[in-house]
Amino acid sequence: MRILGIDYGDARIGLAISDELGWTAQGLEVIQRRHLSDDMGRIAAVINQYNVEKIVLGFPKNMNGTIGPRGEITQEFASMLEREFRVPVILWDERLSTVAAERVLLQADMSRKKRKGVIDKVAAQMILQTYLDSHTGHKPLL
Repeated sequence: MRILGIDYGDARIGLAISDELGWTAQGLEVIQRRHLSDDMGRIAAVINQYNVEKIVLGFPKNMNGTIGPRGEITQEFASMLEREFRVPVILWDERLSTVAAERVLLQADMSRKKRKGVIDKVAAQMILQTYLDSHTGHKPLL
């Protein structure tokens, strides 16, 4: 069973995919947001290509655990994904995932320009991997 991880942002959407056993997450791509129909079309293509059976969507909570405006937008997007693709969508706490992704890319000595192009994909990968680790009993590698 393949699981799609999504880091949903205002300007970009990062995508990651699990292996068939659900043990590891690999970064897939970054969608530059233009129109919702285009974004949904690209997500549909990925769902079909990988036979995705579940989506893990990064859920941005405030540091105190409350849900702010960005979280509400993400909840609406989750509902839209479920209606459109008829697959379960799991909202997964993504607090500090982008910060962690930035740290990993800095340690890899990646330039600012290159980081901007991949950070959302890495964040999606981290969101998905933490979900997978919590459900398989594997310890995170990072």
